[in-house]
Amino acid sequence: MKQFGAFIKKEFYHILRDKRTMLILLVMPVIQIILFGFAISTEVRNAKIAVFDPSKDAVTLRLKEQLQASPYFSITEELSDYRQINDIFKEGKINMVIVFSENFAENLFHTGEAAVQLIADGTEPNQASILVGYASNILNTYQMELLSQYQIPFQFIPEIKMLYNPLMKGAFNFVPGVMGMVLILICAMMTSIAIVREKEMGTMEVLLTSPLKPIYIILTKAVPYLALSFINLISILLLSVYVLNVPVAGSLFWLVFISLLFIVLALSLGLLISTLVNSQLAAMLASGMVLMMPIMLLSGMMFPIESMPKILQWISAIVPARWYIKAIQKLMIQGVAIKFVAKEIMILATMTAGFLFISLKKFKIRLQ
Repeated sequence: MKQFGAFIKKEFYHILRDKRTMLILLVMPVIQIILFGFAISTEVRNAKIAVFDPSKDAVTLRLKEQLQASPYFSITEELSDYRQINDIFKEGKINMVIVFSENFAENLFHTGEAAVQLIADGTEPNQASILVGYASNILNTYQMELLSQYQIPFQFIPEIKMLYNPLMKGAFNFVPGVMGMVLILICAMMTSIAIVREKEMGTMEVLLTSPLKPIYIILTKAVPYLALSFINLISILLLSVYVLNVPVAGSLFWLVFISLLFIVLALSLGLLISTLVNSQLAAMLASGMVLMMPIMLLSGMMFPIESMPKILQWISAIVPARWYIKAIQKLMIQGVAIKFVAKEIMILATMTAGFLFISLKKFKIRLQ
């Protein structure tokens, strides 16, 4: 029994000396419960909306106050022209626009009816449906207040319009998210494993003694996954268009360009992971935990970012897939001009340059 206790004690020493194991065992569950507890929520909160109110009367003012007071909405734009609606959606500034008819209060008190239009961004159909439902409930609540106050059957007539996805197909939101997840996982995970495999087997030093420079040896590891990812990109696009009936509304050239930029970013990230670990198992764990969870939870692929706590919104800003998915939604579904995705391109390019610089520098240091 004493020997049994000694072996247990030895195992504890081994585990406690391994900082990475301790990190996985004790810190990772805390991070997971926080992420899953706060990020996974189908409830949409603090959605940014714009209002076009040509009437500007007491009734529309009261409705705007109720919308602003709701935890679900934040009025960030007051439009002066109906023609601004299309551009403001393309810029990604808002999730929904509420349009009141002219002479709203006058029509309501004279005829008992007044028209209001709810225009939502259909590129994310689930979120759009939820927002329309929240807005309709606020309108109905105020309608009941007027009914109890004046004893007149007032009625708001909401017209619902889903931009870019009038049929509310889930594939319109699903396809960009899958593209972001597949490309980064294949490139980053497989590249890191391929390089670590050489280090683990002791053959990397043999490769470095060849006439090729180290940078070219690294490129020989990355190029096959670049080609495979490009094939995956073409396959996803063909299936999306011809099987899922998701149109490529924007420029195909810029769609492919941004995807290739994202692939290079993922390759750089895989190279960076390979400099931090020394085994294939560790590379898989690092890729799975560091990449998979943030992509699923913090990229906006499944859960609205606006509904998350501020700290998670800030963390999501460093998730590359968030900006890629957003750019693809704009180009592929909304069909915007390239100027409307300039911000996403700049962020992805900056991340790519940063990952590439750090990973190459660290890689040279480790192989000296």
